[in-house]
Amino acid sequence: MKEENKGAPKNNWQRIFRKKWFFPAVYLTIAAILLGVVVWYQNMDNQLPKAGDDQELSDNYTPNPHGDDAETVMDPQEVIEMPVADQEKAEIVTKFFDYDADQAEQESALILHNNRYYQSTGVDIVYPDGEAFDVLAALSGSVTEVKEDPLLGNVVVLSHSNGVTTYYASLGEVGVKAGDEVKQGDVIGTAGENIFGQNNGTHLHFELRKDEQVFNPEEFFNQPVSKLESGESENVSEDQDTSSIQSEEADTNSDQSENVDEEDATETDKEESTEDSKENQNEDSNNEESNDENSEETDSSTDSEA
Repeated sequence: MKEENKGAPKNNWQRIFRKKWFFPAVYLTIAAILLGVVVWYQNMDNQLPKAGDDQELSDNYTPNPHGDDAETVMDPQEVIEMPVADQEKAEIVTKFFDYDADQAEQESALILHNNRYYQSTGVDIVYPDGEAFDVLAALSGSVTEVKEDPLLGNVVVLSHSNGVTTYYASLGEVGVKAGDEVKQGDVIGTAGENIFGQNNGTHLHFELRKDEQVFNPEEFFNQPVSKLESGESENVSEDQDTSSIQSEEADTNSDQSENVDEEDATETDKEESTEDSKENQNEDSNNEESNDENSEETDSSTDSEA
């Protein structure tokens, strides 16, 4: 009897395994367990607070000062600032050439270079006693060009939204490179000297443009950028665009002066040779006259003897 009872549980399990519904039931049970684990994990993930929520809800949150560097966008209402740290010390010695200005202001907006006057398309800014000063970004934007010009010195061009660009020339040291993103008030370099505006000593040449049209910076300092939409501008021509002057001009002028000197020398030589030929002709004519006179005297003396 005991042996039969011992074998009964095994037979019962064998009978259960042989049932058609046993293995499907096992599979369904396992699938239900796995599905429950997945649902539980998702619910736990949704209940975890996000980093942004913590930053918004936490009173002790300190924003990352470098978090927005990748996206520097100029606010349309950003005020155009003079590109210097101390505006009270800054003095504009060369003004923007305005066709509607009086004669005195127009004369102060002319730049003499290589015996030729150029109309200033920007302003030249100096500090008292020729003091060097930091040059700041007038607006937030990106550095599109950094170059060294033989006449204009170091040049930096900043590009802003809506076709606005700011132009900085006559820089001594440059602290940015092409592709950098800068914010308004960031130092981009120091004021220096150049050949084109050498009479101004240490200075900054600053220009304000929108869609390749120049604007008078003095009229827009401390004004929002949106004012450029309705502001008056001057078209940039090759004759008046002081920012586009290259060293080739100096070479061209020097070549022209050399050619003029050569032409003058040639003309001088021609004149001298002409004068020499005239003198020789005069001498020859004088000699002929003297010979004629001598021959006449000889004839007269012969006749008298006869």
